[in-house]
Amino acid sequence: MSGELSANLEDARNTYVNILWEKRFKNLTVVPSYVQEKIDQRKTAFRRHQELQESFKHDKSLDSGALIKYQDPQDLKGTVKAAVGAVYGENDLFSSSLAERHNQLLAVQPNWHAPWKLMRVINGHNGWVRCVCVDPVDNEWFATGSNDTTVKVWDLATGKLKLTLLGHVMTVRSIAVSQNHPLMFSASEDKLVKCWDLETNKAIKDFHGHYSGVNSVDVHPTLDLIASAGRDAVVRLWDIRTRLPVMTLGGHKGPINQVKCFGVDPQIVSCSADATVRLWDVRAGKSAKILTHHSKNIRAIAASPIESSFVSASTGDIRSWRCKDGQLLTNYDSESLGIINCLSENSDGVLFAGTDNGNLAFFDYETGHKYQELPTVKIPGSLDSERGILAGSFDQSGLRLITGESDKSIKVWKQDDTATPETHPGLPWNPSIDSQRF
Repeated sequence: MSGELSANLEDARNTYVNILWEKRFKNLTVVPSYVQEKIDQRKTAFRRHQELQESFKHDKSLDSGALIKYQDPQDLKGTVKAAVGAVYGENDLFSSSLAERHNQLLAVQPNWHAPWKLMRVINGHNGWVRCVCVDPVDNEWFATGSNDTTVKVWDLATGKLKLTLLGHVMTVRSIAVSQNHPLMFSASEDKLVKCWDLETNKAIKDFHGHYSGVNSVDVHPTLDLIASAGRDAVVRLWDIRTRLPVMTLGGHKGPINQVKCFGVDPQIVSCSADATVRLWDVRAGKSAKILTHHSKNIRAIAASPIESSFVSASTGDIRSWRCKDGQLLTNYDSESLGIINCLSENSDGVLFAGTDNGNLAFFDYETGHKYQELPTVKIPGSLDSERGILAGSFDQSGLRLITGESDKSIKVWKQDDTATPETHPGLPWNPSIDSQRF
């Protein structure tokens, strides 16, 4: 019996190591020292268990039932769960037991945010609205791209159409506006990135080079560069002035869904259908960090306007990361959301997520608490299958949220000015030990 128990405990130890390695460190050649210490601690604990079983074997006065309980598969599962939880004890808050940690987290209350409600519905596109981008300079207008191959510019205050830009021959998947130049860029499934002069309202440049549809484009905040990425699984950097390619970043194993530019390292971040987020070292032309915590297609990433971090989303899984080293910061309460198509964060610390089943979810960015979830408003005459939220962006004030949806509409949302913490407390705050910022 002692030999069988030792084998079970050894299996539990191996399970723990495998789970830890697959979830967090499978791409590392050297395990971090603090992780190795935890693993060594678990090895010591299991050796103590083995010694205990030997004492049971030789001491006839001990109850034989004590041996049986250690063979219960549920006890072994609990041992593994506790071992995995021990790895997350990286500072004083998490050095206590799991129960104590949970009680401590209950005392960390998220900020209260007013609930969001529909403000306006805008119609005008003849296809799914795939992307939204707000004027980053004056916050006076926003642009949308659609399956109808057009880019439309709308007045933010009134919702009226200002102009329609024609030139793409396939779906427009992404739009980015420069903060430093009167230029707007659009990416399309026709393999092109187009540059639009916002003073003449004409396309002045085409960026050729992608071998398949382009899913995302973004403008570098400090350099005269744009980054584009798509189905050919590479990120391409372009010089805005000459239209010449500057660099091609390869490494993803599947289509890239979104790319973001930052003013400091890592200057380029991309997410892909291969379930990874890559932080790129532009100087070296290769990945500086590969984040493998997600297990499914990562459709969206968004940068935080209030700190040096960003957030990524795959099906039912939203996480935030520190920019400089890719450290996981927060797991969000997002398991019930299903497929997440878009993310956006405002300066008030509100994170928005739009889902494929037509729900809007709002989180406190710091704690990961989901404080509101509501369905989109159905447009008369639209089908139930046309209720997905495909794109979303806060305006520069953070007071309005603009969503592009598969019912061909654009919706503008705002916070309820009459709400108070007493009248609208939001969804209950019930933190879990795996959803908190380290």
